[in-house]
Amino acid sequence: MILKNDCRHFPGDKPCWFNKHEGAICDSCGHYSPVAFKILIIKLDALGDVLRTTSILHALKEKYPDSFITWLTKNNAKDIFKNNPLVDEVLTIESPELTAILLSTKYNLMIHPDASPTSASLASIVNADEKKGYILNSLGKIEPLDDNAVEWLEMGAFDQLKKKNTKTYQQIIHEIAGLDYKQGKIIVNITEDEQNFAKDFCIKNNLTKYDYLLGINSGSSKRWKLKQWRLEGFIELIKELKKTDNVGILLYGGKEEQEQNEQLKKVFPDMIDTGSDNSLREFFALMSLPDIVITGDTLALHAAAALGKKTICLFGPTSYNEIEDYGLIEKVYPDMECLVCYLNECAKSPNCMDLISSKMVLDKVNKLKITILH
Repeated sequence: MILKNDCRHFPGDKPCWFNKHEGAICDSCGHYSPVAFKILIIKLDALGDVLRTTSILHALKEKYPDSFITWLTKNNAKDIFKNNPLVDEVLTIESPELTAILLSTKYNLMIHPDASPTSASLASIVNADEKKGYILNSLGKIEPLDDNAVEWLEMGAFDQLKKKNTKTYQQIIHEIAGLDYKQGKIIVNITEDEQNFAKDFCIKNNLTKYDYLLGINSGSSKRWKLKQWRLEGFIELIKELKKTDNVGILLYGGKEEQEQNEQLKKVFPDMIDTGSDNSLREFFALMSLPDIVITGDTLALHAAAALGKKTICLFGPTSYNEIEDYGLIEKVYPDMECLVCYLNECAKSPNCMDLISSKMVLDKVNKLKITILH
């Protein structure tokens, strides 16, 4: 048989890329790469967490250089892996063939770093020589597969432990996966078309006339309303910046940030709204434009880190210690004993996000812009 169906490039139901574009045939193809070690990563949500979990890919490829990596996620996250050469295949939980694929495929290693019953049930049925992270046991409860997975599970169960934690999320998931942690970067690789999309936006809005660009992601997900900074704080900050700086301010966000961004535009009509209906990849492309990004603990934070942006992140109910700063992220949070509460409602007035002053954020902007303007 001419066909080498053990090649990582073989899709099964159509010609591979090299046959289509180069006319390559298996028996003489220089791109033949047999699948020697199959890895399955199960990480479904949320978008920001899926994105920052890509940081384990560097260590995986270092430990298993000939591995074929499959990532199981949700449809809304699959584009995260576009133009990522470290992931060979993306499966989605919405696929009607998923169960059949998981039951019929043999993996050498499965990594499931999430204490979620939904994804843990999938981890339980996977046929793998070795499993890391969590499965669902016969009682329908989350079960850690080894000692490395116990700490994260206990942090999820006990607020006291979560509050005391000083490890970053990246370090924790590396430990769960049995990998050495070397501060592997979050991965977003912008394509040429996406670069051109960002350049066109830059030209259309004449962004080169500014000394520097400041990106503001003003909101947070519906799940974490308390991660959002107050509108007045942004207004105070922008007023101060405009007194002295020739700064172009770009507004970022989706549908959930649209109302707040519109309110900011009413106060500052010259601000540039990047739009609330961009695709995930368009959002990434536009996030490549600013020199400094201000955001809460949300998807924009991890995208900015992946793109190497100097970032100011505002923290209240979520853990600032769990964020790997990569030498790029300035963390802002008030001095309160009740921080890292992971509550979505709070009776305190003012609450933690209210106590972040515009001066606290302005000081961070002034610190970061020195390296940009000089």
